[in-house]
Amino acid sequence: MAIIGSIIKTAIEIKDGLSLEKNHQDAQLETLMYLLTHAQHTAFGKAYEFSKILEADEKDIPRLFAEKVPYFDYHQMEEKWWHRTIDGEADVSWPGSPDYFALSSGTTGNKSKRIPVTDKMIASIRNAGIRQVEALSNFDLPSEFFEKEILMLGSSTDLKERNNTLEGEISGISASNIPSWFRGFYKPGEEIASINDWDERVQKIAESAKDWDIGGLSGIPSWMELMMEKVMEYHQVDNIHEIWPNLQVYTSGGVAFSAYEKSFNKLLAHPITIIDTYLASEGFIAYQQRPETDAMKLVFSNGIYYEFVPFEPDYIQEDGSLDQQAPVLGIDEVTTGQDYILLISTVSGAWRYLIGDTIEFTDVERAEIKITGRTKFFLNVVGSQLSVSKMNDAIRVLEENHQIGIPEFTLAAIRVDGEFYHHWYLGSDAENLDTDQLAKELDDTLSNANKNYKVARSKALKGVKVNVVPTEVFTEWGASQKKKGGQVKMERVMSEEKFKEWQEFVHSKKE
Repeated sequence: MAIIGSIIKTAIEIKDGLSLEKNHQDAQLETLMYLLTHAQHTAFGKAYEFSKILEADEKDIPRLFAEKVPYFDYHQMEEKWWHRTIDGEADVSWPGSPDYFALSSGTTGNKSKRIPVTDKMIASIRNAGIRQVEALSNFDLPSEFFEKEILMLGSSTDLKERNNTLEGEISGISASNIPSWFRGFYKPGEEIASINDWDERVQKIAESAKDWDIGGLSGIPSWMELMMEKVMEYHQVDNIHEIWPNLQVYTSGGVAFSAYEKSFNKLLAHPITIIDTYLASEGFIAYQQRPETDAMKLVFSNGIYYEFVPFEPDYIQEDGSLDQQAPVLGIDEVTTGQDYILLISTVSGAWRYLIGDTIEFTDVERAEIKITGRTKFFLNVVGSQLSVSKMNDAIRVLEENHQIGIPEFTLAAIRVDGEFYHHWYLGSDAENLDTDQLAKELDDTLSNANKNYKVARSKALKGVKVNVVPTEVFTEWGASQKKKGGQVKMERVMSEEKFKEWQEFVHSKKE
C-alpha cells in the first residue's frame, strides 16, 4: 500500500475541503486595492494618481481605476515604463526592482520581450501551483500517484544574468524556484534542466528515462510529444507506457490541448488524465479544477486583477493594440457565449495589460474559462471576421471527417491576381490527403459557422487553398524562429510578408 501517497492524498483532500473562496467580485476588489496600495508611490502610481483612487468609496475604485489608467500592450508598457525597469531603475511600476525578467518572443520571431517577474509574482505562481495540486483531489487519482515523480519539460533553468537580474523563459524561472519539498519528485532534475540546448537536454532525458518512475508530465504539448517520441525511439518501444508504466496525468499548458489530442494519444498505451493550465509569462492565470470539463478556473486573491473587453474587430488597432475607447467589464458583468480580450494588472507592475489572449467564460459562477485565440491571430481581411476559435473548430471537423490528426496549422489572406484567398497550411502526418476536398470542407464548415465569413465568401473572398505538410515542418519553423522547446504559440494567422517567409521555408524542406 502507498502509505506516503495516502497521507499526501488525504492531506490534499482535507485542505481542499477546508478552502473557502471569497465572492469573486470581493476577491477582485481586494486584489485591486492591494495592487494600488503597494504601487501608489511608484512612478507609475504617481502618474496615474493611485493615492486619489484609494480615497474613493470602495465600490467606486474599479471604475476610477479604469477611467484614469489607459490600456497597455507590451510595447506600450515597455516604451513608456518598463524600459526604465530593464535599465535597472527601481520603483517604476512596482516597488523595488524585479528579481527576474521573463523572456518571451511571442509569435513574431522578433527580439525577445522582457517582462518583469518580481518576488511577489514568484510567490503568486507558486501559490497557484499549490492550488492546482489541491484540485487533484477532484480527479479520483489513486494514492500511488502521489508518490510518483513529475517530469516538467520547459525551457532551460540556466538563467542568464543581466543588470543584476536573471532572465529566461517563465517555465525555466518557475522550475528554478520549485519549493524544496517538491525537489524529490521533480524530474529531469537540476543538472539536466539547466542544459541550454534543447536536443541535448532531450537526449539526456531519454538516456535517464528508465531510471525514473514518472507519474505525471507537465509542459507544452508539441514539445512533450517530441520528447516522448525521442524516449521511445531511444529505447525502441511502441508507446511511452513501456518506459513509464505508472504515467497517469499530463498537465498541459501554453496552448489548448484539444488540437494535440489525437497525436498525443497515439504515444500512449491507454488514456491518461489531462489537466489544462494557463501559465503565461505574465503570471499563472487559471487551471482546470474538475474533471467534468476542460475549462479552467481563474485564480483569484493571488496578485492578479482581471478586466474583460468584449472581443470586437473595431476595438483592435492595426498594430494589435487596443482602442482606448473600447468598453471594459468586471468579473461581475461577464456572460457566457462571448469572447473577451483579457486584461491583467499584477504584482509585477503590469497595468491594464493586454496579454494577447482571448477567452470565453464557460461557467460564470465558477469563473471557468477557455482560451479561444490570440488578438493578433484574428483574420478580418475583406470582412471575414475569422477567430482562432472558429479555425480550431473547423480543423476538428476535418479530423473527425478523415480520422486524422492535425495538431498544427497556419494561414494567411493572400492576393492572387488582385483577388483574396485564404491559404491554409495543415500539419499532418496522414498520407494521400485530397487538398481540394479539404479546402471545400473547411470552406463549408466556416460558412455554416460564421455569417461574416459566409458574406465575405460571396463578395471579396474568392476561395480557399490548402497545402498539407508534415507536422515536423512546424516544429522546425519554430526552431528557426529561436523558439525551440519554449512557450511557443505558433502563428495561426500570418501577414502576407511573413507568409512568404513561411512558404520559402516549407519549400526549402522539400529540396
